[in-house]
Amino acid sequence: MTNRIVMAKAALLGLAASLALAAPLSAQLLAGEKATTITAIPGVIAGNAKWERAWSGPMTADGMSGTGDGSIYFAQEQSNSIWKLRPDGQNFVQWPYIYGAGAVSVDAAGRVFTVERTCTDPGLRPVSSACADNTRVVQLTPERKVLASAFADGKTLGRLNDVAADGYGGAFFTQTGVYHVGADGKVSVVAEGNGLFTNGLVMSTDNKTLYVTNRTTILAFDVGADGSTSNRRDFATLGSEPQGSFGADGLAVDSEGRLYATAGAGIYVFDKAGKQLGVIPTPRAPITLAFAGADRKTLYVGMMGAVTPEGQAWTTPQGVRNVAMTVYRMKMLASGPKDRPK
Repeated sequence: MTNRIVMAKAALLGLAASLALAAPLSAQLLAGEKATTITAIPGVIAGNAKWERAWSGPMTADGMSGTGDGSIYFAQEQSNSIWKLRPDGQNFVQWPYIYGAGAVSVDAAGRVFTVERTCTDPGLRPVSSACADNTRVVQLTPERKVLASAFADGKTLGRLNDVAADGYGGAFFTQTGVYHVGADGKVSVVAEGNGLFTNGLVMSTDNKTLYVTNRTTILAFDVGADGSTSNRRDFATLGSEPQGSFGADGLAVDSEGRLYATAGAGIYVFDKAGKQLGVIPTPRAPITLAFAGADRKTLYVGMMGAVTPEGQAWTTPQGVRNVAMTVYRMKMLASGPKDRPK
């Protein structure tokens, strides 16, 4: 069976299995959820804010990015697709045949980028089998093309994690280290080695700063008009992480330049100087987030875990990776960047 047929079947399975749960959290929590008490953060979130369920399914909703019409895109590796979730709860596959879609990013010019993890997901292949297909960074619009599938020396890019459009036709991406691919396809190293372990990344609203997670630290780099980086520095430190936490995962910025990071304690909020303003607790473990809604004042957050239509926790057989996720949303005082095209 060809990869194309396999990907088509996986996308259809993802469509059939997804569960739309547009409903507010009530006193009766669903299996796996925990109660949250929101503490107000001035200018960011009100103390009476409530989480609402927006989408749920047995496969991932990762690497989110907001769109100009108030929707979000999210990547679903297992169904080889990128989904669109609208403010009214309607959801559908925006781009099928994205081979192991890992994340999605949109720039102000309307260019959409993704990382294709191909066949590297250990949950989709036997442990003994090797993946012979190079992972790659792909531009989806205005035309679909592979920007990079290897370093200049021919070495493969590895199992790619997140992607962030640089605003100049290229993109930054992570895979233990952090790297950049220009519009011309040239791949360069931003930072790697020396214990670095990157995951999420995001550009500032003015495209002059790149933020990258490094476990319990968030790094910052100055970004030039050609995508070059300089002045690496520690921007912020997660100050409330539970013992054994992995650290920060997904990142987002708002229109005032504040930075948001998902982690074990919830969603950290930092001001432009890296000062921690507070932590927003979440009903499940959050891994990705993006601002959306007509006024960009709704924060969407993808969190691990989901339930069946009967309300039971989604489970998998022993030894099978459970990647079920639920997307929650909450009204904010802060608003996201307003330069996102539809």
